[in-house]
Amino acid sequence: PIRPAPTTGTSPAAAPAQRPPPHGTSLASPAHGRSSKRDIHCPAPRVSYLMIRRLALTLCLIATQAAAAPERYRLDTATSTVGFTYDAAIGNNRGTMPITSADMRIDLGNLGASRVDVTLDATGTRAGFFFATEAMKGPDLLDTARHPSITFRSTAITGTLQKAQITGLLTVRGVTHPVTLTGGLYRQAKTDPKDLSHLTILLTGTLNRHSFGASGYATLVGPEIGLRIVAQVER
Repeated sequence: PIRPAPTTGTSPAAAPAQRPPPHGTSLASPAHGRSSKRDIHCPAPRVSYLMIRRLALTLCLIATQAAAAPERYRLDTATSTVGFTYDAAIGNNRGTMPITSADMRIDLGNLGASRVDVTLDATGTRAGFFFATEAMKGPDLLDTARHPSITFRSTAITGTLQKAQITGLLTVRGVTHPVTLTGGLYRQAKTDPKDLSHLTILLTGTLNRHSFGASGYATLVGPEIGLRIVAQVER
């Protein structure tokens, strides 16, 4: 048989052997309408150690923020005060009441996650002068012989650090009613601007004493009681 003549200038022996196609490619004829060129696979981008490290740090930061919980602050009972005011026909209309204990969990980044539980010593009430103090602790008002403590437990905290609304359950004389106080949280004086371990909490509000059954001396004392609480806390 007669073989076809080789291409001018080349010989079958000199022509390079055809290599098998790389894995994942095909030398078959392309489909109709597609390019006849071989598919070109670009190598995957190289991930540097620095990129991996940055990604790991970012993930750690996100996880830490997500897992952050309210921090516990301890109340300084020596410098904290619970004051109240009342309308009276005679005498000083200001008083104080000591704090027995306080459990404060504060989340500065998520105020709504914070909570406050406070117990006051009603037996230590001072109402300005002796007779007013004794009347305040008597059975017609606070009745401290039967109810020596007053408690407040927050149920919701909204707003900002400087202007928050603290709603909670106040129990006086064994009677519990919801009340809402206005609050603000401030850095203590003479502390570093970045130091958030020592804070001052200011709470103000009013309540109607008749709602709690403390209705005695109605002709001498008005129904509204004003509250002003200054709490010094540290973690």
